[in-house]
Amino acid sequence: MKGGIRYHPEVDPDEVNALAQLMTWKTAVANLPYGGAKGGIGCNPRELTVSELERVTRVFTQKIHDLIGIHRDVPAPDMGTNSQTMAWILDEYSKFHGYSPAVVTGKPIELGGSLGREAATGLGVVFATEFLLDEYGMSIANMKFAIQGFGNVGSWAASFIHQKGGKVVAVSDITGAVKNPNGIDIPALLKHKEKAYSLKDFEGGDAMNLNDVLVHECDVLIPCALGGVLNKENAADVKAKFIIEAANHPTDPEADEILSRKGVIILPDIYANSGGVTVSYFEWVQNIQGFMWEEEKVNYELKRYMKRAFSDIKAMCHTHNCNLRMGAFALGVNKVARATVLRGWEA
Repeated sequence: MKGGIRYHPEVDPDEVNALAQLMTWKTAVANLPYGGAKGGIGCNPRELTVSELERVTRVFTQKIHDLIGIHRDVPAPDMGTNSQTMAWILDEYSKFHGYSPAVVTGKPIELGGSLGREAATGLGVVFATEFLLDEYGMSIANMKFAIQGFGNVGSWAASFIHQKGGKVVAVSDITGAVKNPNGIDIPALLKHKEKAYSLKDFEGGDAMNLNDVLVHECDVLIPCALGGVLNKENAADVKAKFIIEAANHPTDPEADEILSRKGVIILPDIYANSGGVTVSYFEWVQNIQGFMWEEEKVNYELKRYMKRAFSDIKAMCHTHNCNLRMGAFALGVNKVARATVLRGWEA
């Protein structure tokens, strides 16, 4: 099984179960040999010191070391956790089971992490966007993008879009929001954020209201932050023609209905943000083989996997005459059902 471990004040068993189920369909859609898993600790990591975080992580690992394992359950980073968290889990797990780099993914490169893992979710989002736009005879170049969330996923996605000639006209995170109708200089914004730890006071654009990014004038909207940001209150005001769900579950069901009535094309999260888990799979494969890949190979394979999954989803949509979300879920559930029947588990 595969899934992230999150440190967040709102972690509870229902959320963890829901996210684990989502991972089951995501890994099926992405053609990865895993079931879904998830874990978490209800805490606010911003209020803990580094040594407190380390102690919490090591004690947690002591409690779950016989539940996780290379061929059992392979955790990865999620909200509030990072490569350092994975390093602590690996070290603590290895005290019980011997050195086992494949027990977690998203590790630091020095401890068997994969090249390309850091950028993988953002790069996967951009590949997914390219495949979708290609269906409509369009490309990223000269399209206008609005990006909500400028953490790992949002900043990498923005960088790759900028490189490919797309115009990022609005960006926001919890610290502020910036707009520029001629396109924001993304490398300059990244430098500003590194220095100021905030998007505020950036000279290459105008400040705007945080929530307005979702309804900003653009061709493609990419929510990269929290779930449920598109709802019945704001869905009618969305100007984008395409929505790429880089966050988990950013569109609630009522918004989904309003947007599809408006003819907005939504690329669902279980496909759009699967770049992270796909490169986590590559990291696991490299650890098991004891042979690490070049970054070019990682990115080439990521593109190949995402292209195949997109073709599979399109075939499902064609067969059932449905939208991309229904096609993606039908594909995921279908694969799991087929495996279940083949193994003789049917009720």
